[in-house]
Amino acid sequence: MQKREEELTKRYIKDIKSADVWSVFKIIADFVKGFDELGELGPTVTIFGSARVDEDDFYYKESQRLSSLLALRGFNIMTGGGPGIMEAANRGAKEHKDVDSIGLNIDLPFEQIANKYTTKELSFDYFFSRKVMLVKYSMAYVIFPGGFGTLDELFEALTLVQTKKVTGVKIFVVGIEFYTPLLDFIENKLRYNGMIDKKDFEIIRLTDDLECIVNEIEESLVKQIELLEEVGLDKTQYYKSLTSLSKYKNK
Repeated sequence: MQKREEELTKRYIKDIKSADVWSVFKIIADFVKGFDELGELGPTVTIFGSARVDEDDFYYKESQRLSSLLALRGFNIMTGGGPGIMEAANRGAKEHKDVDSIGLNIDLPFEQIANKYTTKELSFDYFFSRKVMLVKYSMAYVIFPGGFGTLDELFEALTLVQTKKVTGVKIFVVGIEFYTPLLDFIENKLRYNGMIDKKDFEIIRLTDDLECIVNEIEESLVKQIELLEEVGLDKTQYYKSLTSLSKYKNK
């Protein structure tokens, strides 16, 4: 295990620090692979969370239950493809044969071992290209408790919505007890000092009510379909992918 970590670390150093033009082609390959494999997904929800919890953890079970509820309504589930919360989400989705359980993996010196509950799996060389795919093809993001990587994904999603680089996307944060101190900091420091606006803070939907999350995601899908129709994009592939659930056709 230690030898593998050392080999991967050396590879990353060489990849990042060198001026090798071939790295550009690897980056392009990451994006082409993602666009090609994920471009025609139907309604999809991305679930983020810690890789370091086991199946006895409360949030593991909640992640599995939420993804199962969403999959039952016809939503594909996308994760980072690893263990922990990601495994739980893929596991819940795989219980339902009519949806995809998608894992977007990345080769790391530790932790990131692909879970066995995916029906569609892609592997990426770079974090940034992987993150683009995790957010580009989803209409909602659900953030469960996690570490640095999960927080990075949360704030990336918040920034994209705040700056309107993505629109119509809902951000749900699960774990009221876990995340309340962080949200207190955001409200009492960032908002209080004028570094974000009230509407920026309201992007975050903190709740432990999984049924509520499912219902709000369904409502959001209807609104996104209507918006695409209003701006004349009802002939696009994206529109067709969102209306792939028969109950949303002709909304």
